[in-house]
Amino acid sequence: MPRTPVWAELPVLPAIEMVPLVQSWEAAGVEGVWAPQIFGAPFTTLAAAAAVTTRIKLGTGIALAFTRSPLETACSAIDLDHISDGRVVLGLGSSAESQIEGSFGMPYGKPLKHMREIVGQVRAVIEQGHTGELKRLEGEYNTLDLSHFRLVRPARRSAIPIYLPAVFEKACEQAGAIADGLLGHPLWTTAWLRDRVGQSLALGLDKAGRKRSEVTINLMIFTVINDNRAEAIADARTNIAFYTQSPQYLRYFAEIGFGKEAEAIQAAFAVQDYGAMAKACPDEMISAITILGSADEVQEQVAERAQYADAITPVVPQFGVAPEKAAIYRKRIADVFYI
Repeated sequence: MPRTPVWAELPVLPAIEMVPLVQSWEAAGVEGVWAPQIFGAPFTTLAAAAAVTTRIKLGTGIALAFTRSPLETACSAIDLDHISDGRVVLGLGSSAESQIEGSFGMPYGKPLKHMREIVGQVRAVIEQGHTGELKRLEGEYNTLDLSHFRLVRPARRSAIPIYLPAVFEKACEQAGAIADGLLGHPLWTTAWLRDRVGQSLALGLDKAGRKRSEVTINLMIFTVINDNRAEAIADARTNIAFYTQSPQYLRYFAEIGFGKEAEAIQAAFAVQDYGAMAKACPDEMISAITILGSADEVQEQVAERAQYADAITPVVPQFGVAPEKAAIYRKRIADVFYI
């Protein structure tokens, strides 16, 4: 049976740490790396990685689509694609309304419609931005007057693969209709993946007259490899509590059986009581979402999810794990999943 392609998540690190890390991943056969936008845009991290690698794919996983002009997003992807000699995968996500409108001060709107508009405009700039023929791209959220705009040279490729993330069914459907890839949210449980994702993606594919082979499913999976299960759960707790804070995810948590817990976490977040957030996040909720345990246990659980995907990205919890311990967990993921 062919090996499932494996990607890694590349955090922002000092160059002295990042360079040997990403080079070791490339040498080990890792297919690609995702750089997330926690705060700053991921293009900077990926440009640094591009300069010290030659093969590994470079994915924005994800770039927040609503925080910048679609023209800036397209130009950033084009520049990175030139630097990397055509290795970019552009992951675009909507994030939470509270983050986009609150922290970033940008309009959120109807996220599916907003995302469809941005994807179309970004693709147009990549394909035709050097021609001077775009003139004006009309949209509800962004109208780009490109009458006097022209790239100094054509993009490295006429199309850069665009991946869209999803939590809910409609976002999976949209990925099937317009995207080159679906980046599975690390909050997904195995049951949600099995029961909701495939049929929603298929619905989008059918509506657009596309084949399943036209969309790659890459699963991000929170992964904590530790023989001490109690310690593994404790290390993952803050991360799951953080991801539960968004009110728009409440339906998801209710449907996977943790609605009351999510309400308690969100109430604690509203008053900035981070300790209460963690206390309200039970072990059962953490272990339903996070793959954790010994190396053998983790391999078995990841294989169960991987059967529904074309690629996997085991990732260390992003919040609540000290940098030194995160490095240990990244090393354990490498030992288990990379060649």
